[in-house]
Amino acid sequence: MNGEFPNLIPVYPEIFLALASMALLMFGVFGGDKKYDQVANLSILSLLVAGTLMFTEVGGARIVTFGGMFVSDAFAIFTKVMVLVGSGTAILISGRFLKDHKINRFEYPILILLATLGMMIMISSNNLMTLYVGLELQSLSLYVLAAMNRDRIRSTEAGLKYFVLGALSSGMLLYGISLIYGFAGTTDFDHLAQSIEAGHSPAVGVIIGMVFLLSGLAFKISAVPFHMWTPDVYEGSPTPVTAFFAAAPKVAALALMVRATVGAFPGLVAEWQQLLIFMSVASMLVGAFIALVQTNIKRLLAYSSIGHVGYALVGLAAGTEAGIEALLIYLAIYLTMTLGTFAAVLTMRRSEGAVENITDLAGLSTTNLPLAVAIATFMFSLAGIPLLAGFWGKWFVFLAAVDAGLWPLALIGLVTSVVSAYYYLRIVKIMFFDEASSGFDMGHGRSVSTVIGVAALVNSPLSYIFLIMLLVPAANWAAQALFF
Repeated sequence: MNGEFPNLIPVYPEIFLALASMALLMFGVFGGDKKYDQVANLSILSLLVAGTLMFTEVGGARIVTFGGMFVSDAFAIFTKVMVLVGSGTAILISGRFLKDHKINRFEYPILILLATLGMMIMISSNNLMTLYVGLELQSLSLYVLAAMNRDRIRSTEAGLKYFVLGALSSGMLLYGISLIYGFAGTTDFDHLAQSIEAGHSPAVGVIIGMVFLLSGLAFKISAVPFHMWTPDVYEGSPTPVTAFFAAAPKVAALALMVRATVGAFPGLVAEWQQLLIFMSVASMLVGAFIALVQTNIKRLLAYSSIGHVGYALVGLAAGTEAGIEALLIYLAIYLTMTLGTFAAVLTMRRSEGAVENITDLAGLSTTNLPLAVAIATFMFSLAGIPLLAGFWGKWFVFLAAVDAGLWPLALIGLVTSVVSAYYYLRIVKIMFFDEASSGFDMGHGRSVSTVIGVAALVNSPLSYIFLIMLLVPAANWAAQALFF
């Protein structure tokens, strides 16, 4: 850093979130759990302020600070906005559920804030050390959130499984970082990229280290074969926590994977492309076929998320600017589909408590038609039915793969999309054609209804207008930042 004081402007959002988290923690400690509502509202406000601070640098120019360890650019701004939206929505839809289950502790929104801080550091990582610090800050918060309902065995089990397997992935990640540093002599992304692009043949140890690094990151996005934690953690965690897991952390981890491949190893495209293609194909197959036999809605959505990670990796595997743009478009659409679907799952409650079986949706169209239509919209979108948002997401990633010469990968994605459509359409069939069961208790709150309505609108055929006018230009702007 040459003794110079670092430029703090790109780090304003992270600094603010850190200070806000500590201030809210003190506020909660002195006020107790009865202050949950105030802490939750202030947490959402903190996320809004952090989002505003990201635009203090007009134009999203690339700025590197803290001795090259932290980078802010258009790619970071785009993905951080998605993370902030996911985190804020998770807090917004959680209140009623947490109160009903008597786990409305003030620590919940603060843990989400700390996890979000870790995600934002991950996204702006320009060094393997920053990468690890951000990743662990996020992970430690998520372990606690998974076990938030400590009086329930399944929640405690979910937190323990996530922690043990997360420790294993962290070990793999650290081993990969040590190999890269030992053989390349640097942990800086820019220096790694320059040394390989300069024509120096990388040592075998660097390639092996990169494999371990990507394997550790694959655990965070629940890509096959590092997906084993996902179904149990999704099912056992409180539903709002599951919604959070399925949204913001996935976006951050995939953005970090982009940094670690396109940013640090652009000269090793052929090497990391093979690994990503394998993970993409395996994730799409597992997500499509194992979900066919699921009866629990949260486990089904867990395997669905594994499949969608496979589709997202199709764009990254292309290794081109168009591929990254397609990945960003897909992530934005996936975020709305996932948050809307889990908000709908939160409405599946009766006087005896929450219900999670798919058969509990039987005849929903006769007891609550608007909710049934919204869920059907999400299912059609997740399946990739034409004109809905999910279709355009798959269209862009498959098109990028074909343009990059990876047409077999796009073909496999198309086949698995057809297979996965079965279990999505099965849910629609149960809602509209099966004999009605007792209706759900509709006391789920205005915030949940708002999230469902907005997400359904975004995923409807009107999504094309939203896509062309806002999402595609923004994703193109963000992707160009990585190919300066």
